[in-house]
Amino acid sequence: MPATRRLCTITKNNTNPAYVGARLGAERVAAAHGCTAIHFFPQVPDDVAQQRAAIEAALATKPDAILMAPVHPTALNETIASIREAGLPLVYFVSNTEGLEPDCFITSDNHALALETGRYLVRHLLGEAGGGGNVAVIEGHPVSPTTAPRTRGFLQAAAEEAGITVVGQAPGMYQQDGGRVAMEQILAQGHTVHGVMAANDYSAMGALEALDTAGQQAHVVSVNAMPDAIRAIRTGRLLASAAYDAMQMGCIATEAAIRLLRGERPPPVITLPVDLITVANCAAWDRPYAERPLPEWERAVR
Repeated sequence: MPATRRLCTITKNNTNPAYVGARLGAERVAAAHGCTAIHFFPQVPDDVAQQRAAIEAALATKPDAILMAPVHPTALNETIASIREAGLPLVYFVSNTEGLEPDCFITSDNHALALETGRYLVRHLLGEAGGGGNVAVIEGHPVSPTTAPRTRGFLQAAAEEAGITVVGQAPGMYQQDGGRVAMEQILAQGHTVHGVMAANDYSAMGALEALDTAGQQAHVVSVNAMPDAIRAIRTGRLLASAAYDAMQMGCIATEAAIRLLRGERPPPVITLPVDLITVANCAAWDRPYAERPLPEWERAVR
């Protein structure tokens, strides 16, 4: 493949460290194939109008393929259709759209990973003195397609045991400030919270800040397995995180785009396995994105 191949990645924001990992993963895989990756993202996190402008800016560079994580399931369809009109390979990762399918979509089972992570927290709470407790749920961004299945998974995990009570839910917007505000809102209701299920690591960090400020302690689980979360698991600050690994998704999405440019046909959907990271196995994950091993294509599509 000629070295002039240029891939554009369009992510949801430049604040969530998970997307830093996704962009770095894209760069690493592109470089391994003699290609380059150019990045675009909204300056206001998850802003539809700004991601629309990012798509238009990416198209103006005349790339060979586009990889993106759409911020909304339908609002961008008309603009995304212009990628199709340009005849470019289109790969989604993290999130999908309705009514406009890409050539390949890299994802994980959002319900399953939230359910497994939530169950881990519930088992932990049931094993402590008193055998149960109050749980708060920090949801994601209201329009993100990953939010609803994660919330369902968390609520299902809590509902499976009589000793667990969900005392509050609030959207953390997948942002650290959002997670802090959501946790503050739940604590303001006057409940003692023993456990927190957060839709991603970044909002979990905000929830921990709010708990610290309120002088409360709670066991917190989340989703993403980003490096800061792994360090928090190692030190006992975070109980667990599910590996909805944006870096791996960025890597596999880039590999899929390159294979499409070669004339190959990758699977329409690639679902990465659910891995739960706890203190028992976090050593293998405890490294920055730049040092994490690149995923194997054959394992991903198996």
